[in-house]
Amino acid sequence: MQQREDINKSLLDIREAIESIDGYLSEFLGEKRDFNLYKQKKFLRRCIERELEIIGEAAGRLLLADPDIRIDNARKIVDLRNRIIHGYDKVNDVIIWGILFNHLPKLKEDIDKLLK
Repeated sequence: MQQREDINKSLLDIREAIESIDGYLSEFLGEKRDFNLYKQKKFLRRCIERELEIIGEAAGRLLLADPDIRIDNARKIVDLRNRIIHGYDKVNDVIIWGILFNHLPKLKEDIDKLLK
């Protein structure tokens, strides 16, 4: 029972972090999702990086609780978290931007399916 509660909490944490990222992008960039504008806004980049850290930490906890959990690229998500935390000076804005628009929507779908 406790394990299922822990899994649900981690899933909810990931979903909340994704929603926060979407909110930050809307607030700071509006409808114009422009990479150059993103690069100019350090506060926005740091907010998003923090949410990605939370997503990676929660994904790591999910893998510990259930190694067979159906989340595409779960290990890569944890690796990204580690890269942001331990290699903060090597975070590549182009890669983060690509993750936001190419991978985060799929992760949200996976999480929503698991929460049902």
